[in-house]
Amino acid sequence: MYKPVTPVFPGGIAGWSTKRYPMLRQSNQQKLLQKLSPQQIQLMKLLQVPTANLEERIKEELEENPALEAGNDITGSEQDTYDLDNNDRDGDDDQGEEVELSDDNAEKVDLDDFLRREDDDGGGYDYGDDYYGSGGDDKQVTPARVESSLHDNLLDQLGMLALDDKRHRIAEQIIGSLDEDGYLRREAGAIADDLAFGQNIDTNEEEINVLIKEIQQFDPPGICAWTLQECLILQLKRLPESQPVRDAIKVLDKYFDEFTKKHYDKIQKHLDLTNDGLKQVINVIVKLNPKPGAAFAVVNKAESYIIPDFFVFNNNGSPELTLNSKNAPELRVSEGYREMMKAYDRSDKKNRSQKEAVLFIKQKLDAAKWFIDAIKQRQHTLLHTMQAIIDFQREFFITGDESALRPMILKDIAQMTGLDISTVSRVANSKYVQTEYGTYKLKYFFSEALHTEDGEEVSTREVKNILNELINAENKRKPLSDEHLTDMLTEKGYNIARRTVAKYREQLNIPVARLRKEL
Repeated sequence: MYKPVTPVFPGGIAGWSTKRYPMLRQSNQQKLLQKLSPQQIQLMKLLQVPTANLEERIKEELEENPALEAGNDITGSEQDTYDLDNNDRDGDDDQGEEVELSDDNAEKVDLDDFLRREDDDGGGYDYGDDYYGSGGDDKQVTPARVESSLHDNLLDQLGMLALDDKRHRIAEQIIGSLDEDGYLRREAGAIADDLAFGQNIDTNEEEINVLIKEIQQFDPPGICAWTLQECLILQLKRLPESQPVRDAIKVLDKYFDEFTKKHYDKIQKHLDLTNDGLKQVINVIVKLNPKPGAAFAVVNKAESYIIPDFFVFNNNGSPELTLNSKNAPELRVSEGYREMMKAYDRSDKKNRSQKEAVLFIKQKLDAAKWFIDAIKQRQHTLLHTMQAIIDFQREFFITGDESALRPMILKDIAQMTGLDISTVSRVANSKYVQTEYGTYKLKYFFSEALHTEDGEEVSTREVKNILNELINAENKRKPLSDEHLTDMLTEKGYNIARRTVAKYREQLNIPVARLRKEL
């Protein structure tokens, strides 16, 4: 006869404690978590993209998603629905599956033909021109302009030296070690190690230094130097000999630190130079090029030109805002992919392979719609935020007077638009607006507030402008110190600390008084 067994707890029920058996401890907690959907994350990323890079971002999406095409979006595409029964994957008749699509007169597409489009390895789908579009065969691609780089220029000059194969390869390694400015950032010993391990070339520092001296005679002058001091001296040695040039070499060779700190009195004392002689030396040195290789640097066109995201025009005292057309691209969902969904709906034979393909197509169609919606939402957010900035700084956009700019922070625009501060920050980041008075970064319109002696609220930009004017008007022989600038601002009614003056001066890229001194 079966008898139930009663469990025996150590020390009785009371002895069964969580202290002796910590693994049995249980607790309930409530947590409030905020998670972003993939669509929200995509929108946040798109908001940060400036107009100059938006086109490239769209091209990437077009390449990754064949269900997305450039062109006008088809009317009513947002109402298309795809309801697939994902539980039934046995290939039986799927009576519960529905595919509701518009435009029943579209061209018929054979889904089985799509399934047969596999790559050579048979491991994926291959989308032909029927699903990508015409491919733009009638367009001509303009070849990129080929520019000579610094390394190419130096290698051409290297070919004019009578070097054996070993020394030629060593010289190539040296040239390859130069940075964009033309400086040699690796020691001779490190270059020797690179040659030994990388090219099996046995050399030493002495042989490398000899070749470095040879390369330093190449154009542009000052190339292949280890330091700025050496770079400038190399350039001076290439100039026609004169007394100012000889004195300049002495200054840079023996008193380089004093020169950079503008301790001109020490230099005059040690070299016994007159004021006119020191001026001639300084004039020779300031004409030298501290970055001899910069002339060969390839400049990114996207960074060379500012592409405004917004245009603001003054229409009889009323600012009018328009969005750059590149911020409003025409995108649509691929009609070929739509038709494949409809072909699946019309088909009586719905096997497992077809269903897997349709699930893949649905994923691409949804992704295309999400991206189109994100672009539209981006346009709306940009316009909404920029319009709030215009309303806040209306007087500036009408008159162009920078002194009319009011103190404005991200929170002010966030309250006006109802957007989060982080969203406003993303919009203001790397965005430009073109006005009748110039092109400005959106961040230019944001500034903190200060209070004058009368209690009036002024923008920190106004204080910076006054500070800049004071420094521009100073006597360069006796530049104003930060303490003196603080006193002058206080006299004008701006009560700020000396450290704040120093911070504003640094933000204006203005050096300290000692470095502003001129003869």
